[in-house]
Order: sequence, then C-alpha cells, then structure tokens
Amino acid sequence: MLELGVKFLISYFIGSLMGAMIMGKLRGGVDIRTMGSGNAGGTNALRTQGILFALGVVIIDIGKGVIGAGIVPGINVPFVAEDPMLSRTWLTLCCSSAAVLGHVWPIYYGFKGGKGASTFAGTLVILGPNLIIGGLFVWAWVLVVSGFVGLATMSAATALPVYLGAVVLPAEQPLFIYTVVMAMCIIFWHRSNIQRMRDGAEHRNTGLMIFRRKGSGSSNDQS
Repeated sequence: MLELGVKFLISYFIGSLMGAMIMGKLRGGVDIRTMGSGNAGGTNALRTQGILFALGVVIIDIGKGVIGAGIVPGINVPFVAEDPMLSRTWLTLCCSSAAVLGHVWPIYYGFKGGKGASTFAGTLVILGPNLIIGGLFVWAWVLVVSGFVGLATMSAATALPVYLGAVVLPAEQPLFIYTVVMAMCIIFWHRSNIQRMRDGAEHRNTGLMIFRRKGSGSSNDQS
C-alpha cells in the first residue's frame, strides 16, 4: 500500500501543476481564474487570452495525464519497494485518477483548478489511445450541433464508458470502471455549465454551429 500511496501523491502533485497558471507566469502574471468564467482550463484560456495561450495550456494539461498514467506507475521511488500484491493495472488507473484530481483541486493554487477534461484525455493517450478518436468525434459533433463546449465535453466523456460497455466488456473491466468514474466526475465538475444552460446564460459558440439559424445570436456569458 505504501507504493500506491506514494505514487498516487506524486501523480497528484504533477496534476496540480496548472497549465493556465504556468502560461500565465510566462505571460507576465496573468491569472485567468480572475477572468471570464474563472475556470483555469483551456476553454476559458482561449476566450480570454487567445489561441496560442490556450494551446500551451492544453498541451501542459494533457501532458500531466500522460505522465500520471504512463510514467509515474513505473518509476522506482527511493525507499519504496514494489508491492508484489498490487495490481499494475489498478496502480496505473489510480495514478491516472490522481493526476486528474490534482488538475481539479491543485494544491499549489488554493485547490482552485480546471474541470479535468484535458488531463483525463491525457491519461487515455496511455490507457486507451483508440478511444481518443471516438471521443474527439463525439465532442466535435455535439459542439457543431449545440455550440456548447461544456456539453460537448460531457457527451464525449459519457460516450467512452458506453462504448466500452457495449463492445469490450468484460475484457477491459478496469478501464471501463475508470471511464465511468471519470465521466461522472466530469459531469459533476461541469454542473455550473449545466445550470447556465438551463438558465439560458451559457456561452454558445454559434460560429461553429452547422445547423444554426441565420441571424441567431449568442450569449455573452463565459463558461
């Protein structure tokens, strides 16, 4: 259990390195948590700082997931022996979860972070790279139909366990459980977006909607 606890914490600390805050330091002290929706994620970074800033944020946040899932489980930690009773699969999934939790509740930034989607995607680069294309397709389709980034993100996250449950169970049960938990968490972390959609106040990217009515407007509220 010592190996699990130590590597979980390492992944959490790595996940707590927020791409938005790192890019903000490079930009001269910009803190996007005080702008737009107040969320330290890629969408708010794009709306408030532009595409290059947002691209840097997303690359860092995805990278944390890659490290948490692909590197931390296999490192040799001084004075921490490898636990022969610990499943390597579940260790990897726990470290992946820790990286996502660090992104959402970063210890370095007052536990005020993003909503986990980019770091979750980074873990899938290691855990199930074949899921990335399908998830991106669902995300893009919902976005161009609805114009809501948050809804697209929740839909993509939900589609992953649905696909795994229908196609690969019971062979990939641990990965299925992981995606179910992550989908539920991502929906919960987007609860403010859900409320704004219900209130008609959610920012809508009408320029990306392929079925948008001509002349329809968009809300100015930031998600």
